[in-house]
Amino acid sequence: MDELKKVERKLTKKDYFVVSSMLFALFFGAGNLIFPLHLGQLAGHNWFIATLGFLITGVVLPLLSIMAIALTRSEGVYDIGLPLGAGFAVTFMALIHATIGPFFGTPRTATVSFTVGIAPFVGKGNEQLALLIYSALFFGAACWISYNEKDILNRLGKVLNPIFLLLLFLVFLVAMINPLGSASAGHATSAYANTGSAFLNGFLEGYNTMDALAGLAFGITVVTAIKQLGKKEDRSVAVVTARSGILGMGAVAVIYFFLILIGAMSLGKFTLSADGGVAFSQIVQHYAGAVGQAILATLMTITCLTTAVGLVAAFGQDFHKHFPRFSYRFWLFMSSFASFLIANVGLNEIIAWSTPFLMFLYPLSMVLIVLSVMAPIIKKDSTVYFFTVLFTVPPALLDFINALPDIARNQAWAQALLKVRSVLPLSDVGMSWLLPALIGLMIGLVLFFVKKKQVSKQA
Repeated sequence: MDELKKVERKLTKKDYFVVSSMLFALFFGAGNLIFPLHLGQLAGHNWFIATLGFLITGVVLPLLSIMAIALTRSEGVYDIGLPLGAGFAVTFMALIHATIGPFFGTPRTATVSFTVGIAPFVGKGNEQLALLIYSALFFGAACWISYNEKDILNRLGKVLNPIFLLLLFLVFLVAMINPLGSASAGHATSAYANTGSAFLNGFLEGYNTMDALAGLAFGITVVTAIKQLGKKEDRSVAVVTARSGILGMGAVAVIYFFLILIGAMSLGKFTLSADGGVAFSQIVQHYAGAVGQAILATLMTITCLTTAVGLVAAFGQDFHKHFPRFSYRFWLFMSSFASFLIANVGLNEIIAWSTPFLMFLYPLSMVLIVLSVMAPIIKKDSTVYFFTVLFTVPPALLDFINALPDIARNQAWAQALLKVRSVLPLSDVGMSWLLPALIGLMIGLVLFFVKKKQVSKQA
């Protein structure tokens, strides 16, 4: 161990900045721009309370997912689920990667950047063909950047992310110098009419960023990049991961704050938009016309591309590690190609069908993240994991059914199950899993400490 420490390279402040910049680039994608901006418009004068709720699921939880990777000295989402057995770990890994990867999350990076940035320049009737060409180029670029694993850190942390931050800073500067209105005067929609509902809906809106799930999936990409900088020992990698995560997610929190604020201020000039993409387009065109739209197109393409790179790379790395018969580059190509195909289904369909999966996977991910953070205390005890997850899964499945599009939700079997869901506490705010999860955790902890006490007596 001493010899290993001697050969480890001591990281400079610049190294930490590059890793943090890469983490920021991986996390900050399509939804991270449009969802907080729209939240500001929805919340109106209650924007600050809604921000607090949003920051819990949009910043604190993703940060905890990074900390979970660091504290458990894991390399990815598979290791987080491993205390419940290899079968559960592989299934959980596949569900996470499928949801934030080629089924929903990764295609959304192309469709959002196209819809918000490129579509306004495309003539009516040509959108589908333009999306086909754009998405092919987009995922071709993502695959190329990710092709060599050692290049991901430099291309994201040193090149693409600084360009994105510079453009976003210009948008914020103009919006703050010449505000569209007063945030405190904006009308709040009925869902955000009081402080309690504003906080809870802001909390649930943070699900849409998918960042807590992404934090688990990006673990292997982050660990690989840190090891390439010269850190080999598990403890050293964990420390760098934690420090870089705090810096990177701190920057995300600041940007969320300003995006939500600008969204609330925009009500002084515009009515509530259909989504954050429309709102962003209206704002930049108001300030800078066609030039502003061109800046927005560049901004959206860069931020979405950096996230797409992280998602396809993480998919390739994790699946190659656990299914080594096929190379990293094979899995990388498969993820990129599948994302390209699904992207052409359209943004609205992707969002509609991704929401149910988020309602199921977020509670499961949250309890696994909390258990991982508790690892120094519970020693990854399988009993604690088992009862917590056992009590979380059924209500999370009911939340999944409740969030399905109407064509599925209105089926007789679904309605019967939703009657069961309606009797659960907090079901009306989409958190019917919370109390059962706490009960499962308490049962697991009691059994853990009883077993520990018995072992100590025998010793």
